Amino acid sequence: MASFTNRIKDEITKLETSRVESSSELCAYIDTIKTLKDGSMLLYIENASVARRMFNLLKRLYKINIKLTIRTQKRFNVKTMYILEIHDKIEEILEDVKLTKKQILDYSDEEKASYIKGVFLACGSINDPSKSKYHLELLLTEEADANLVHRILKSLSFSAKILKRDKGYMVYIKASEEISDFIKMLGAINSLFYYEDIRIYRDHKNMVNRLNNCEQANVEKSMRTCNEQLSNIAYLKEHDLLTLLDEKTLIVIEYREKYPETTMSELADIISMETEVRITKSGINHHFRKIKELVEKHKNIKNQT
Repeated sequence: MASFTNRIKDEITKLETSRVESSSELCAYIDTIKTLKDGSMLLYIENASVARRMFNLLKRLYKINIKLTIRTQKRFNVKTMYILEIHDKIEEILEDVKLTKKQILDYSDEEKASYIKGVFLACGSINDPSKSKYHLELLLTEEADANLVHRILKSLSFSAKILKRDKGYMVYIKASEEISDFIKMLGAINSLFYYEDIRIYRDHKNMVNRLNNCEQANVEKSMRTCNEQLSNIAYLKEHDLLTLLDEKTLIVIEYREKYPETTMSELADIISMETEVRITKSGINHHFRKIKELVEKHKNIKNQT
């Protein structure tokens, strides 16, 4: 089963692009993975769709003959390698690559997006949102190339970061919204729909979990408050202090003992419905503050004697 990254790459390699955009994409790709050897330029490619794309772009833009070699490696896992070998117009191609890199920041947003597309096809990956955390990365060998990609992304309103790795420099994005915008910029619409469906589901699930956690926290807080109130009431009874309280506070005490697990808002509604005393949540809170103050005052007097 194809990875999410390969699904994106397969999709964007089928897109039609203008000659200028194709040139930016091809130059970025060649600059990222090219190998120069004995007067030849070699492109080692693992994805068949990407190999076909680069083969066609080279044919279209430079009208050259390209030798295609396919190798199958069977060490542990079967892996196919597509090798494009170029002998013609290498200097012209490399000059175009150099010029594009030098001027890319002055190009249009469409050409910048095509350049990033070429880099992504060469060394990019995006985690499957259904299996792991949101993560997009472009792994480049040279620091200068990583800095250039970072500047291009910044000019396109992406807040990417750079991290030094053992094998080079990783330009990465972790914000789910920005990864979504990145996939859209690449033109991988089907992959974007899949990504957004998963993202919406995960965000909804996270929201439900947060609400449940908040509700549980509120229940626990309410229970602690109720237990404290009942403890203060028990103290007043033990020390014959209820006579110091007014009639309304005594009613609140009576109903708290009658309904020990209700919230103060619920308790206010019950008292208002079952008696002629109209009281609000803030009124309930006021009476329990009086009770607490009386308990603390009595404890302080006891401690002094």
